[in-house]
Amino acid sequence: MTLHAPTTFGAGGGEPYARALRSDGRLRLTDPERPGTVTTMDVSRWSAAADRVDRSLLDDADGPVIDIGCGPGRMLVAARTVGLPSLGVDVSAEAVAIARRSGGDALHGSVFDPVPDEGRWDTALVIDGNIGIGGDPAALLARCREIVRVGGRVLVETHPDRSADRTYTARVVDTDGHESAAFPWAEVGLDALHDHAASAGLLARQSWTAEGRTFCELIA
Repeated sequence: MTLHAPTTFGAGGGEPYARALRSDGRLRLTDPERPGTVTTMDVSRWSAAADRVDRSLLDDADGPVIDIGCGPGRMLVAARTVGLPSLGVDVSAEAVAIARRSGGDALHGSVFDPVPDEGRWDTALVIDGNIGIGGDPAALLARCREIVRVGGRVLVETHPDRSADRTYTARVVDTDGHESAAFPWAEVGLDALHDHAASAGLLARQSWTAEGRTFCELIA
């Protein structure tokens, strides 16, 4: 599967992700091979201020934080509030513009392209389903390992089904029916994440669930 896919999350077609960001709407993530399975994504949560669970992800950060797929930047604002340098990376120009207007430092581009200060970030965040980026979890985690410092952390939010491990071609659709072009995506539960992390040279240190969301801390 090609990592540098010309079409990325929510892009192309009716540009539903950009539309949803402008309206705080909802998106449906669909898989043509599983027409009866639809995942609803609440863009308003991404656009709101970081909640208690979000903020807790920064509790053990000892240095700069990079948010992979930062969206409209709530974690960048949260990091700034507690005095942590931070950078967001996102393929959506709309998301990056919103993050910057909120006071965050965000880069428009792919995590698979060079990013500033590679090898020196303390913590990389891969939350809100962004382990799916590129449709190749092992490659994404290997890239995160290159970005963080030795001994640095990669915090991953996993699929609620701990046995989930699927790569597929997805589309997103907004509430008005605007549909994106197809893009590669993945769903990864906790069990599979351990395997993907090991293949990327990362050590799983701990996992936990908070308010229905499951996370795993990986160490480079």
